[in-house]
Amino acid sequence: MPNRPLDETTVTRLVQDASTAPSMHNAQPWRFRFLADSGTLELSADPDREMPRTDPDRRALHLGCGAALFNLRVSAAHAGLRPEVTLLPDPGRPLLLATVHADGTEGPSRHDPLRALYPVLRMRHSSRWPFDDTPLDDAVQASLVDAARAEGAGLVFVSDWHVQELADLVHDAEGRDDQQPERLDEMTRWTHRGAEAESATEGIPDYAFGPRMRGGAAPMRDFAGRRPLADRASATFESTPHIALLGTARDGPRDWLMAGQAMERVLLTATLKGLATSLTSHALEWPDLRGLARDPRSSMGHVQIVLRVGHGPQGPATPRRPVTDILTVVHHAGHGSGTGGP
Repeated sequence: MPNRPLDETTVTRLVQDASTAPSMHNAQPWRFRFLADSGTLELSADPDREMPRTDPDRRALHLGCGAALFNLRVSAAHAGLRPEVTLLPDPGRPLLLATVHADGTEGPSRHDPLRALYPVLRMRHSSRWPFDDTPLDDAVQASLVDAARAEGAGLVFVSDWHVQELADLVHDAEGRDDQQPERLDEMTRWTHRGAEAESATEGIPDYAFGPRMRGGAAPMRDFAGRRPLADRASATFESTPHIALLGTARDGPRDWLMAGQAMERVLLTATLKGLATSLTSHALEWPDLRGLARDPRSSMGHVQIVLRVGHGPQGPATPRRPVTDILTVVHHAGHGSGTGGP
């Protein structure tokens, strides 16, 4: 089959799809640059969207960018393309996280399993609402484990006793945050209320906070923090939440990018099966608590994210930045359009 080079219209669509990925506090810490002459798309970290207090090593930033990269792969498969991805291609440019060669072969990719995930790409939202206690089918759990494994990561569903341990770790993290206002200030920067929430293009708007938990065992961060939200409802959450740990054997930037892709593949697979999902990184933001989050019965080396999966309502869509803010197209002689790349 002949190669079909990506054009600017196709690249724009790919980046729009990529940007539906989850990221810590919905900061959307990615930039894309399309080099039209070479037909290469670059994915870089956006240093203006770092969280130096809560994510000093940029681990969560890499997870979010990895999720965006996976969405781009799904979108490319849907478009009949097979992009070649290189992670961390240039040691001299640490913010450059991946390159995607812009030529793809049409035809064979119609058999790509990623194509099946495209219909739910924009349906996946983090749900901070109560799920019910309906058990997850063993086959469903196995499919999510397989999704993580396909991207080089591990996924372990934890036992009830460890679910309670994780909930306790979240409470511990909240207490520690109360003693460090600079951490709360970072979260406040990325949460929006009232009229500000309606016009936001980033962060967590108040309509996505979900109800205040008055009972249940789900280990979830409360984005209202120490600022109570007027007229916010409270609800009892599931007593036996289905919690999974996603992790990797090693713990460096390449592993974080792999884990981000695995995380998104798991989330989209769960959405395709009619399940609701949410993520939490709160306890993982403290190195000692992150170590305690690991299930001692598993061989997982490093926990990268805690996932909550179950039967419940899909959460509302959180805002996304316009593609003109995150994509730069570079033409010949270095002339570009849009904003974005480093």
